[in-house]
Amino acid sequence: MKLNLQLFGVPFRRTSKTKKRMRRTHLKKEVGAITTCPKCGATIRPHRACLSCGFYKDEEVVKVNKDEEK
Repeated sequence: MKLNLQLFGVPFRRTSKTKKRMRRTHLKKEVGAITTCPKCGATIRPHRACLSCGFYKDEEVVKVNKDEEK
Protein backbone atom coordinates (compact mmCIF):
# COMPACT_ATOMS: atom_id res chain seq x y z
CA MET A 1 0.00 0.00 0.00
CA LYS A 2 1.45 3.32 -1.10
CA LEU A 3 0.71 6.46 0.95
CA ASN A 4 0.63 9.87 -0.68
CA LEU A 5 2.46 11.93 2.00
CA GLN A 6 4.48 15.11 1.67
CA LEU A 7 7.37 15.52 4.05
CA PHE A 8 8.46 19.01 5.01
CA GLY A 9 11.70 20.23 6.48
CA VAL A 10 11.50 20.59 10.24
CA PRO A 11 13.93 22.86 12.12
CA PHE A 12 16.31 20.97 14.38
CA ARG A 13 16.05 23.58 17.13
CA ARG A 14 13.58 26.28 18.03
CA THR A 15 14.58 29.82 16.97
CA SER A 16 15.28 31.85 20.11
CA LYS A 17 13.69 35.24 20.78
CA THR A 18 17.04 36.97 20.37
CA LYS A 19 17.76 35.43 16.97
CA LYS A 20 14.23 36.15 15.78
CA ARG A 21 14.45 39.79 16.89
CA MET A 22 17.92 40.24 15.38
CA ARG A 23 16.56 39.04 12.05
CA ARG A 24 13.66 41.51 12.22
CA THR A 25 15.59 44.65 13.22
CA HIS A 26 15.37 46.17 9.74
CA LEU A 27 11.56 45.83 9.63
CA LYS A 28 10.85 48.79 11.94
CA LYS A 29 8.97 51.83 10.71
CA GLU A 30 10.71 55.13 10.12
CA VAL A 31 9.42 58.66 10.54
CA GLY A 32 8.99 60.48 7.25
CA ALA A 33 10.96 63.62 6.43
CA ILE A 34 9.45 66.97 7.46
CA THR A 35 10.63 70.44 6.46
CA THR A 36 9.42 73.96 7.13
CA CYS A 37 7.87 76.31 4.62
CA PRO A 38 10.21 79.26 3.88
CA LYS A 39 7.26 81.65 3.47
CA CYS A 40 5.06 80.95 6.51
CA GLY A 41 7.08 78.51 8.61
CA ALA A 42 4.48 75.72 8.61
CA THR A 43 5.67 72.11 8.69
CA ILE A 44 5.28 70.33 5.34
CA ARG A 45 6.57 67.25 3.58
CA PRO A 46 9.42 67.94 1.15
CA HIS A 47 8.72 68.67 -2.54
CA ARG A 48 5.08 69.55 -1.92
CA ALA A 49 3.13 72.80 -1.94
CA CYS A 50 2.40 74.36 1.44
CA LEU A 51 -1.25 73.91 2.46
CA SER A 52 -1.36 77.03 4.61
CA CYS A 53 0.06 79.59 2.15
CA GLY A 54 -0.01 77.75 -1.22
CA PHE A 55 3.62 78.40 -2.19
CA TYR A 56 6.14 75.98 -3.69
CA LYS A 57 9.67 77.13 -4.59
CA ASP A 58 8.78 80.83 -4.16
CA GLU A 59 5.82 80.58 -6.56
CA GLU A 60 2.14 80.53 -5.64
CA VAL A 61 0.79 77.31 -7.09
CA VAL A 62 -2.36 76.92 -4.96
CA LYS A 63 -4.75 79.71 -4.11
CA VAL A 64 -5.66 79.52 -0.43
CA ASN A 65 -8.52 81.52 1.06
CA LYS A 66 -7.66 83.01 4.43
CA ASP A 67 -11.25 82.40 5.65
CA GLU A 68 -11.03 78.63 5.14
CA GLU A 69 -7.77 78.43 7.06
CA LYS A 70 -9.44 78.86 10.48
